Amino acid sequence: MEGAETTDPGDVASGHVDAPHPTYPDAERLDLVEDLHGHRVADPYRWLEDPADPRTHTWSAAQDVLARDHLDALPGRDGLSATLSELISAGSVSTPLWRAGRAFFTRREPGQEHTVLHVREPDGTDRVLLDPMALDPTGLTTIDLWAPDWEGRQLAYQLSVGGDEHSVQHVLDVTTGATVEDPIDRCRYSDLAWLPGGRELVYVRMVAEDEAPPGEQDFHRRVWLHRIGTPAESDQLIDGPGLYAGHNYFRVQVSRDGRWLLVTGNIGTAPRDSVWIAELGAGPVPALTPILTQADDVRCNAWVDRDGLLYLHTTDGAPRFRLAVTDPRTPGREHWRELVAQDPESVLQAVRRLEPTGVAGTETSPDAALLVLARTRHAVAELTLHAAADGAPRGTVPLPGPGSLTGLSVADADTPEQAGRVWVGWTDLVTPSQVYRFDLATGATVLETPAPGTAPVPAVRTEQRAFTSADGTTVRMFVITPDGEARARPALVTGYGGFGISYQPAYTATALAWAAAGGVYALVSLRGGGEEGLAWHLAGTRAHKQRVFDDLHAAATALIDAGDTAADRLAIMGGSNGGLLVGAAITQRPQLYRAAVCSAPLLDMVRYEEFSLGRTWNDEYGTAADPEQLGWLLSYSPYHHVEKGTEYPAVLFTVFESDTRVDPLHARKMCAALQHATTGDPRTRPVLLRRETEVGHSARSVSRTVSLLVDELAFLAAHTGLELS
Repeated sequence: MEGAETTDPGDVASGHVDAPHPTYPDAERLDLVEDLHGHRVADPYRWLEDPADPRTHTWSAAQDVLARDHLDALPGRDGLSATLSELISAGSVSTPLWRAGRAFFTRREPGQEHTVLHVREPDGTDRVLLDPMALDPTGLTTIDLWAPDWEGRQLAYQLSVGGDEHSVQHVLDVTTGATVEDPIDRCRYSDLAWLPGGRELVYVRMVAEDEAPPGEQDFHRRVWLHRIGTPAESDQLIDGPGLYAGHNYFRVQVSRDGRWLLVTGNIGTAPRDSVWIAELGAGPVPALTPILTQADDVRCNAWVDRDGLLYLHTTDGAPRFRLAVTDPRTPGREHWRELVAQDPESVLQAVRRLEPTGVAGTETSPDAALLVLARTRHAVAELTLHAAADGAPRGTVPLPGPGSLTGLSVADADTPEQAGRVWVGWTDLVTPSQVYRFDLATGATVLETPAPGTAPVPAVRTEQRAFTSADGTTVRMFVITPDGEARARPALVTGYGGFGISYQPAYTATALAWAAAGGVYALVSLRGGGEEGLAWHLAGTRAHKQRVFDDLHAAATALIDAGDTAADRLAIMGGSNGGLLVGAAITQRPQLYRAAVCSAPLLDMVRYEEFSLGRTWNDEYGTAADPEQLGWLLSYSPYHHVEKGTEYPAVLFTVFESDTRVDPLHARKMCAALQHATTGDPRTRPVLLRRETEVGHSARSVSRTVSLLVDELAFLAAHTGLELS
């Protein structure tokens, strides 16, 4: 990649300005070429980075009209909307979080726009505690975090509006619903933990705007001890060696006895955790003591459990995670005792302590306590039991079948009548979210809470398949095919492949609506994710990012070779980092894919760090400030690999104007480049940009979800030959 070559979206050979395709909105092409570490990099649509530029406003408005004209005319929209609405109407329910006899859980009934927080009283009665639609009938408000105190008497929760994720923290009285104190702002991505007694909590807060360099408020947070009912200005700062030296995000935990505070810090999304511990007392907040720093280069979730020991769920010497334990007074790694070793074939995801069934008001032998370990084997969930004393295996928790967990909980120490039970949130490719209960006394797992609604799940076959990627690595995917004669059908392939995030087999309205119409759906466990542990994640990052795209190409080819589909019937879909995946796929192998949906994507990998939260992702991708790493980025950056005169697939970009994670500018620039470059007929291979306002990167109402999915799936169906009824 070294030398004086030009990398130019839409015209690789030069910065030549051509007239745009007459059917697409006019987009001025700048003759802008920069020399970056010896690379000549063209950026003809730099002006589209600025949403306030009148040219951007005019161009975006014209794209709105173009997209709506095309999308509204697609066949089968009404039937697809009905199918999606029915599938989503199955709703959801979470596992209970127990606090002193009260159970807190979320539930979304058919017809509800958002999940609603409930509390179940000790006498079994349920009542609504927090309903986003009651708070804001527009549906724009979402619950970002909630946490009851240890006694179950108060609830801290965080809300944001319009998708911007700038959360405001509130506290209410669980019994009366009354507001307990004034709200606290600047709680974006801010964790919290209650101290026993409900009078104080530890929480994380962004600094004030004038306390950070211009434009950098999002990257600076502090950990505070807050006394309920007092102004935030009187909070006590919690500090420790290196705590605020580059760490952007924090998690906080307080032990049930109130003795120990644990703080975990991260620099962006780097797969390394810094961990501190402090012993709390009656006096001033003590300084934190480091357990791990970024130099240790390990992941670690640490907590002090009810037996008073410090547990460490860590990749230290174990890329698939192991469980270690020590006395919190001697937290250093030299004192760790391995309790459960790494399993070479599965990934340890979570740990819960399970007390045996006892009688309320009596002591239970700590030697009889168990640990419930949640693992995934090739992305499929499993639960095992181990002795808390020495980690010895003690059996398994039966699960309904191959699927994934949506939650895992046990009763707290103040709810002894529920001892010996484990609540498991469960889903698979055709089963909506529901809650099972495992009883230690019987060894049985029973359905406790089914999905709130019913859904017309189509008759399908589900399986996990293995295939070989370009470098010989075995990769897996979950495939849904309609019942009936095997034949080449329109196929929709999706995946993520980044940040160690695992895509597991789960009920998805998108997949089932596609299969109901007769299509094949595939979910690929790409490298870059966490499906096979830390090494699997790192194998798809930085200099190795191309492996992720190769895995997707290999999955698509495997489906074609198996006779499930053909290149002219193959669609791909992805969002965020998955949008980068789609962008790379269509520029690298435009003839392999017939249609694509690219949602909230990263696409200009040379300048991604300049916008929104981009700089926090450079451990995942690399930085353009480094000559070698710029070479990695330019080798696949979708915006810089658009070639004039290429017939590209039909592409629909979907973006959200309140997105504060991935700036919509990526999709604007890429859309303009593709519209300029493609030789595809805009009637059969259109390039469109669908914008949405007052919604962001993550949570949204059900009605807006259905509206988006109708546009996306109708677009893919129309351009792959899938007939919607």
